[in-house]
Amino acid sequence: MQLTVSMVSALFVATLLGQGPARPAKPAAAAPPAPAKVERQVPFKAGEQLTYDISWSDYLTAASATVSVREKRSSFGSVAYYLVAEGQPVGFVAAIYSVYYKVDSLLDVYTLLPQRGSVFSQEARHRRMQVTRFDQVQRKATYEMTTATVYKRELRLPSPAHDPLSALYALRTLPMKAGDTTTLAVVNDGMVHAVKVTVAGREPVDTPLGRQNAWKLTPQALDSRGEPATDQVTIWISDDARRLPLRIDAKLDVGVFRLVLREARY
Repeated sequence: MQLTVSMVSALFVATLLGQGPARPAKPAAAAPPAPAKVERQVPFKAGEQLTYDISWSDYLTAASATVSVREKRSSFGSVAYYLVAEGQPVGFVAAIYSVYYKVDSLLDVYTLLPQRGSVFSQEARHRRMQVTRFDQVQRKATYEMTTATVYKRELRLPSPAHDPLSALYALRTLPMKAGDTTTLAVVNDGMVHAVKVTVAGREPVDTPLGRQNAWKLTPQALDSRGEPATDQVTIWISDDARRLPLRIDAKLDVGVFRLVLREARY
């Protein structure tokens, strides 16, 4: 078969460019598969339910609360623990003050960071719903509060962030050692707070479940200058495989609240 002028010209140009005759392209190498996600090891599981007695000032049992891991389910393209905390007054306090709180959080099983958190409160006839949706990758969150009106704001996160309920569960996974500190970003009431948590040491704690050794943690919210706030909170977490929050003391402007674990179910 004779070469046409155009074919000769094409070969000549290719030779000048150092390319030679065209060759079939090699198929692109297949990208390596993404590493499989691995669930983080945690001391809790779906079905755990913790019941607390709450005292306030002179009221030995002013309220009760339950904190539970309702289930593990598909959520926002991943898998999450559905955490729920509910509280309301009991006895004489319930007769004079009608209030109900429900807090929930979707805690991603791979990152142990929240996907979404909400707080519902009802005081007499007044209701308020607060929802925070987290985008941990983009370091941002959307806060929405619904009362008679709806208020929204966008939040920038300085680091991976928690809501208060997911933060409590994250503390249960810490490797405890006296003197250790860690700082968490926590979103509460539409504001981002830096919370410094110090492991103060280990000591025995008495609850209706008996005396147990516990790690004493002292979380402190920091202001814009890095100074601790006036409110004081102390958390005792059991020194065993279950890492149960045995007791929580909160010294606030309205008095001292104490939550003591009364029952733990699985």
